Amino acid sequence: MKNIKAIIFDAYGTLFDVNSAAEKCKDKIGDKWEGFANYWRTTQLEYTWLRSLMKRHKDFWQVTGDSLDKSMKAYKIDASMRSELLDLYKILSPFEEVPEVLKSLKEKNYKLAILSNGTPSLLNELVKSNKLDNLFDDLFSIEEVKIYKPDSKVYDMPIKKYNIQKDEVAFLSANTWDVSGGGNYGFNSIWVNRNNNIFDNLDYKPQNEIKNLKKLIDII
Repeated sequence: MKNIKAIIFDAYGTLFDVNSAAEKCKDKIGDKWEGFANYWRTTQLEYTWLRSLMKRHKDFWQVTGDSLDKSMKAYKIDASMRSELLDLYKILSPFEEVPEVLKSLKEKNYKLAILSNGTPSLLNELVKSNKLDNLFDDLFSIEEVKIYKPDSKVYDMPIKKYNIQKDEVAFLSANTWDVSGGGNYGFNSIWVNRNNNIFDNLDYKPQNEIKNLKKLIDII
């Protein structure tokens, strides 16, 4: 992969473990914590897509709360846990290899950024709570354009900020629809396939598929 000037990461599910909030409460939630976490994430994403289609925007924090409310009802989780789960969502844990890989890439003088559905305040708290804030040049939030991924306006943001070509971007996401969104836009999209999933049929085949970010060092 040549001529890469910027490495852009999705945040949720790619750098940060979206299941970690529920996992930290598994003693209270019980064995259903993982099913609940997956349901919450799926509902959250569905709400972003539906709101984009309906042109009825709510920011990601509101969507996260709305999807949590439905998920707690579906899994019969006591409403008293709502605040705790939301507080933990603000400080999701990064995947184990993330800090080391980001530091290595930073030393090679790439532009490093997050491009996320998250609000600016959520993204700032997320990276600061995990002591990663000094590793990113920018945290791009869809709130700047008021529409969720995979709308092309989202992928425009780093191109406009850095004044670079689309093929000078390596874009990484664990979400196949996001990989396809970035790839169809013109990025060199890399799929971070942490869970041995099957790629969706969305008119794009990723440039590379990696199990975790350590493999990025070998191909960038």
